[in-house]
Amino acid sequence: MNLPNKLTLFRILLVPVLCLVWLFPYESVGLNLGYINVGNVTLPVLNLIVLAIFCVASFTDYLDGQIARKNDLVTTFGKFADPIADKLLVNMMLLILSYKHMIPLLCCIMMILRDIVVDGCRMIAAQHGVVVSAGMLGKLKTVLQMISIIVILLNNLPFELWYIPADEILIWFTSFISVAGGYSYFMQVKKYIFESM
Repeated sequence: MNLPNKLTLFRILLVPVLCLVWLFPYESVGLNLGYINVGNVTLPVLNLIVLAIFCVASFTDYLDGQIARKNDLVTTFGKFADPIADKLLVNMMLLILSYKHMIPLLCCIMMILRDIVVDGCRMIAAQHGVVVSAGMLGKLKTVLQMISIIVILLNNLPFELWYIPADEILIWFTSFISVAGGYSYFMQVKKYIFESM
């Protein structure tokens, strides 16, 4: 197994680690991770631990792609596993943030449903020998999701110092970009979807 694929597998393994770290009942076993105060913002240390793991996982996404393309190590397994690893990481974070009432449930639903629709569109396109590449909206969605999750884990720092609700603006904007990107995918393959109705 080459290095990019090992990095992809490492990212997949970090998903349950993140989940365990984030949801572990620390108080019930007598652990208090504490808080850090930054100006008018109280930031749980747990958020920073989760943020560090999330950033490491996100960086492996960038790294495995760079190494694979630069050294001609692109494999079928990599093409299969890399997008799955990305979706597992981001969607798991969205679900937990929603569960902890840190983002609106509707935003979480919109983005996860979009991924399901896009995956369905890609399968239909593949059956017709058509490759639907990630468009500008799809790439923008991915970047915005990463930024949104980071800002939310930081309890809206540094924007909260100036009372700017950047976390709320970002997550809603990301949701709408996500849906718009999904619609774009759908429009590219709708002729194949409806061809035998």
